[in-house]
Amino acid sequence: MFGFIKKSLSKTAEAIKSIVPKQKPSFTKEEIEEILLEADVEYALVEIILNEIYQSKITRDILRSKLLATLAYTSYKEPEFTAPFVELIVGVNGAGKTTTISKLAARYKNEGKKVMLGAGDTFRAAAIEQLTLWAKKLDIPIIASKQGHDSSAVAYDTIDSAKSKGFDHVIIDTAGRLHTQTNLANELKKIHRICDKAHSGAPHRTILIIDGTQGNSAIAQAKAFNEMIGIDGIVITKLDGTAKGGSVFSIAYALGLPILYVGTGEQPENLTPFDKYEFVDGLLDAIYSQEGD
Repeated sequence: MFGFIKKSLSKTAEAIKSIVPKQKPSFTKEEIEEILLEADVEYALVEIILNEIYQSKITRDILRSKLLATLAYTSYKEPEFTAPFVELIVGVNGAGKTTTISKLAARYKNEGKKVMLGAGDTFRAAAIEQLTLWAKKLDIPIIASKQGHDSSAVAYDTIDSAKSKGFDHVIIDTAGRLHTQTNLANELKKIHRICDKAHSGAPHRTILIIDGTQGNSAIAQAKAFNEMIGIDGIVITKLDGTAKGGSVFSIAYALGLPILYVGTGEQPENLTPFDKYEFVDGLLDAIYSQEGD
């Protein structure tokens, strides 16, 4: 697992090395500020971190404790539920919703669970086709309709079918963009209500997919989704393709929500459970020499 986490930070590490060519056991506050900003940690959070440090030289252990504190909300506790466990996947188009759904489905299937997908993004024909292709590839059943059909009806039918057939997991895709944010909010709220009507307590988990390459600009987007329907956890995709790995700290701190997984590649197995200790250590390895351990 650590290999995937470290790989996801490789471009961030390269960016850090461009301003810190030589690793040292300690740095000044000014140097750490420059390093964290280069890694795309939000300026306001950098200030909070540095204002809580009173030493003139910042060692690995000192920075490690402060970075871990920004990730205090990253642990997740699964709610009580009656099967099937229903997950609603939300996020803007292009963030990697469909790929993440396929990775989650593959993960559950490998655990011996029965999974059913719901193609609830009926706004885009391409979204239905893409998810259907993944379902066929993974040999997992999917409930889908045509473009323009009622997405909440797809959600209801998926849950109803999964219940009657004794499935363990239901994963439902949703539209990332309608004509206005109000339309999107109304549709997502309706899907939420219909899920609960189909299966009391559903959806049991609403996951927001964030494109890691967007860095801190994803925070406002995430807050908007959280206000619309309430988010239970986050998946950050494409982290291996960006030098903005530090934005993970800003996103977690700003939202106070758990990061469930990070996407570290295109293959179904490239969905790594987020471990804050491994993530922080992976970043610190790019900054400090081993003498600072």
